[in-house]
Amino acid sequence: MPSRIFLIDDDAKLAMLLRAYFSRFDLELESALEGDTGLRKMASFEPDLVILDVMLPGRDGFELCREIRKTSSVPIIMLTARGDVTDRVVGLEVGADDYVPKPFEPRELVARIQTILRRVQRSSTASGVAEHGPLRLDFDRREAQLNGDLLDLTAMEFNLLQLLAGEPGRVYTRDEILSELRGIEPNFFSRSVDINISRLRQKLDDDPTNPRFIRTIRGAGYVFLKGQGEGSRDPGSEDVPPSNTTIVL
Repeated sequence: MPSRIFLIDDDAKLAMLLRAYFSRFDLELESALEGDTGLRKMASFEPDLVILDVMLPGRDGFELCREIRKTSSVPIIMLTARGDVTDRVVGLEVGADDYVPKPFEPRELVARIQTILRRVQRSSTASGVAEHGPLRLDFDRREAQLNGDLLDLTAMEFNLLQLLAGEPGRVYTRDEILSELRGIEPNFFSRSVDINISRLRQKLDDDPTNPRFIRTIRGAGYVFLKGQGEGSRDPGSEDVPPSNTTIVL
């Protein structure tokens, strides 16, 4: 069965070309030219992945991404003709999983899609439940609970948490995290890891200066703590800006 891809982009010609191209890779494309129509069509199409153009008439791609994230963790790729670093930061902060600047090679977009779909499929095959103190991960349901409360995690955030918690005590570098979670272009905007870590910490109620779960190792990367509740500050740790902080690169 082909994977279902949903595109919201006001370029009808692009949608037509991508539909024909995607079919060569067993990808079924449905599309809409503007946001409100797209959200209605998505509900019945039930896509495996969504592609959002940032520059849309009416509600832009960022606003649509926020709207989708209220009810769904479906993977989202953002498209933009501007390619600004600020756009990338905003896209990641509102819950996008990847970012492709226009113009792009269709094969590159397909590669990004296939990488994300493989990652989601690989994650979905993980089974069982893992508990780390007050944190409970249900791999079958792809859910995380903290003190019994269900956490509202995006697909990227759950995958990141699953990766780190899968090997407590192991330090993952930013490039390793990007490689594991994206699988393509490891130098692409490495600060996106910091942004996703910051968002994840906020939802875990995890103070970076006194962490229970995720510690930053200065000059190395991130580690999921083996023991919960100790929370002592490590000399090699460093603060990570909260998710609402503007990062200047």
